[in-house]
Amino acid sequence: MRCVLVLYNIVQVVALIVVAPLLFVKSILTPRHRGRIGLRLGFGLANEMGGLPAGRPRLWIHALSVGEVSSSRALVRAIRERYPDAALIFSATTRSGLAFAYETLGGTVDRVIPFPYDFYFSVRRALHLVRPDLFLLVETDFWPNFLGQLASRDIPALLVNGRISAAAFHNYQRFRFLFAPLFNSFRLLSMQTEGDAEQMRQLGVEAGRVESLGNLKYAVPAVPVPDEVVRQRFGIPAASQVWVAGSTHAGEETVLFGVFARLVERFPDLYFVLAPRDVTRAPTLLDEAHQLGLKAGLRSAPRLPGANLLILDTLGELASLYAVAEVAFIGGSLVGERGHNPLEPAALGKPVLFGPHMEDFAEISRDLLACGAAVMARDGAALSTCLSAWLGEPSAACKAGEQGRALIAERQQGVVARYLATVERLLPKEGS
Repeated sequence: MRCVLVLYNIVQVVALIVVAPLLFVKSILTPRHRGRIGLRLGFGLANEMGGLPAGRPRLWIHALSVGEVSSSRALVRAIRERYPDAALIFSATTRSGLAFAYETLGGTVDRVIPFPYDFYFSVRRALHLVRPDLFLLVETDFWPNFLGQLASRDIPALLVNGRISAAAFHNYQRFRFLFAPLFNSFRLLSMQTEGDAEQMRQLGVEAGRVESLGNLKYAVPAVPVPDEVVRQRFGIPAASQVWVAGSTHAGEETVLFGVFARLVERFPDLYFVLAPRDVTRAPTLLDEAHQLGLKAGLRSAPRLPGANLLILDTLGELASLYAVAEVAFIGGSLVGERGHNPLEPAALGKPVLFGPHMEDFAEISRDLLACGAAVMARDGAALSTCLSAWLGEPSAACKAGEQGRALIAERQQGVVARYLATVERLLPKEGS
């Protein structure tokens, strides 16, 4: 690990000489990045960490972006219940992940902070100020300096809900001399499946450092909101059928708009909710919808009478909209974005549609397809056919949704408890 870190930091210093001026300009000219870049370099972090009492166990939980933050929520809440006096520090790397963490976990954890850049000095300062007793990494976001300094300080690191895609495994094998020491720096790697665990062993990770605890994504919280409350909040007509497309990407929305235009001719009461993964794209999507002759509006703006297409430009509201949907479509799957988590609507008993690109959720999508809770549509024509079938026969849609709900109830049994027991085992005991 030491040789890997020396080489890594030499390359990094050279790169930093080139990148530093760009970071400086970006932090000055872009207000939304100004504070985050400073905090990621360690400036101002002391103020963020101020006020946390000493003498309490400290757990630092990190998630890369929105998907990983979502996966962590059940475990974070369970940790809070098990350790009510502990200081929980939660970090995310992306701006959207950070915003989602504030929205969904701000009342559960003590601090939400941006993850430090993996420079030696910024990592060292962050660890000095946070002083974690245990570090939990959710799924992915491996950084050599950070993991190396955790190991040098004898701070146990736990990988939570680890997964390895086929592409990632290929890359890890090619550069095994770099990744094997990195993975072996964890005290324990808890993987989603036994197949993931076996791949870690094949990469040279010591057998005693790897185990399979199940997929934490199945512990998705299902808190349905009354239908009439959601419809009133979002201005959705009471008698309409609702189709929700969540976390969509560029290249998908045009297809979805076309499908909606065809469907609304057959189902005139159909109401379409589109939630782009990047909400800053919402105004552009609104313009595109208008050019196609669709009656669309933004969540944050007043809508014209008769509008039947709502484009979300806000964060944290998609889950409540799934609660009133007849059918949910999972974005990132018609284009090569590897898909997003289909469990949130499935946990609410909603049938799920997605495209052929669900690589990041391969196990989950296979399970949903196998039990009849989901259908894979390769293109707009197939998507239109599937939607027509479920919208035209609501009893079949309800049956598919209930099959998904039952699958999730079966799979989530004990998974949070197993992860919680692992946290308890790794967290240093008082006085040790």
